[in-house]
Formats: sequence, structure tokens, C-alpha cells
Amino acid sequence: MKKWILALTLAGGVLALSACNQSGSDTVAESKVGNVTQEELYNTMKEKYGDQALQQLVYEKVLSKKYKVTDKELNAKIDQLKTDLGANFETTLAQYGYKSEDDLKKTMKLGMMQEKAALKGVKVTEKELKDYYDTYQPEIKARHILVADEKTAKEVKSKLDKGEKFEDVAKKYSTDEGSKANGGDLGWFGTGKMDPDFEKAAYALKVNEISGPVKSQFGYHIIQLTDKKEKKPYAEMKAEIETQVKTSKLTTEEINKAMKRELEAADVKVSDKDLKDALTPQTGTEAAPQ
Repeated sequence: MKKWILALTLAGGVLALSACNQSGSDTVAESKVGNVTQEELYNTMKEKYGDQALQQLVYEKVLSKKYKVTDKELNAKIDQLKTDLGANFETTLAQYGYKSEDDLKKTMKLGMMQEKAALKGVKVTEKELKDYYDTYQPEIKARHILVADEKTAKEVKSKLDKGEKFEDVAKKYSTDEGSKANGGDLGWFGTGKMDPDFEKAAYALKVNEISGPVKSQFGYHIIQLTDKKEKKPYAEMKAEIETQVKTSKLTTEEINKAMKRELEAADVKVSDKDLKDALTPQTGTEAAPQ
């Protein structure tokens, strides 16, 4: 979840730089002690954001010709981010400099195009795909009530056993501000998305079954499994699994290799000496955005 934001924080002033050298009045601000010209503004922003802005603009032009990201794909990624962040979605965007969800989409779309370019160079074996399938568990849908101690958790479970509505008890007792307003609903999630102890307990439940107190790093949960997807045959899932396995192998190094390949194929040359290193890849081995 956070990998997307950490890897794609090209916003605010970076995006503004591309528009600040447009035609029009040369003066952008006036005062009794002097004016600020368009050239001064541009040079200042170029010094501060130039490398990132040029990189984003060039990457968009180069990648958009070969790699398409549909609205459906982009919205699915945004929806997953909203699920992961819950009530913190808006504040997290603001924290990383995004003015709106549309701002985030522009940058996330670029990251997804980079990912598609990089995936071309990643190889997987049939054994890797089948091993992934053998351990794969379909997504489940659950709701929970989070409290601070086991005594309160037992009290909550008792109320549910006596017939009180789960959503009502969640709104009254749950300390999870992100889900309590929705009756504790956490939506759909798969393995690796939740606290390991929570996940193990949730997957062990039958549909509509309510757990006893489950301890995690966040406190004590009462969990109800509300739905579960069926595991499809391997042949039907192979393409999806291949993407997942390849994506898990992506590193910053792989993405840098892909971008170098795409820039060379497009014969990109930087004529501004101040920005000559803007397209030089950063070194490192951090995993690609998931």
C-alpha cells in the first residue's frame, strides 16, 4: 500500500513547473519593492523540482505510446489504496502533497506504466506459478470489532451471542475509526493484507461465523466472516498468477533497466545542461510499487 505513495511523490510544485513557462504576461507578482517575473519563477522552480518534473513529463510521453493503463485498472488500484488507508486516505494524500484524488491518479498511472514496462523483462517458471497457486487463498470479506482488552472483547462477544446486531455493537465499542462507522466492515482482502494473527483467525472461520477474542498487535478483535470467494481452476487463474509472481520480483533496479531501455528506444536527449542528469536512474533495490 504505502509503496505506491512512497515511490510516487511527484506532486504539487513538480506538476506546477510544467505550466509556469506558458505564454502570457511576463510578470506573475507585483510589489512596491519589485516584481517577480515568469522567468524568475521558472528558474526557481526548475532548480527545486526540475529533475523530477522533467522525468515525469518525459516518462509519460515515452511510456504512454506503448503501455496502456485503463480507467478500470487505475480505479481498482485507487480503491485498494482507499481500503488499505481507510479513514486516513485524505490526510495521507495531503501529507504527500496531493491536492486531490485526481492528482494522485496522474502520478499513479505513470507508476503503473513503469511497472508494465518492467514486467516485460521478468521471467517466471511453470513451477513458480504452480507453487503460488498451491498456496493461494481466495479473498475473503469480513467485519470486526476492535477493543483494547480481552475482558471487553468477551463482553462484546456475549452481546452478539445474545442477538445484538454486529453493526450496532461495532459502532458502540470498536476503536477502529476507519471501519466502525460501516459496522466494522473491512471489505474484501487477501493474504498478506492484514495482521498475521487477524488473518489466520479470519480465514479459519466459516461464512457468517463469529470468532472469539483474537489478539493482534492492535488489540483484541471479534471477527465475523461475511463472504468468501471460490478458488478457480489453475488454467483460469494462470495469467493473473503470472502477473502477481512477476510483480513480486520487481525491484527498483528492474524498473531502472526498463526505463533506460525505453528512453534509448525513444532516442531521448536532454538539451538543458542544468537538467542533464534528470533521467539518470536512482540506485537501490527497493521493491517496486505494489
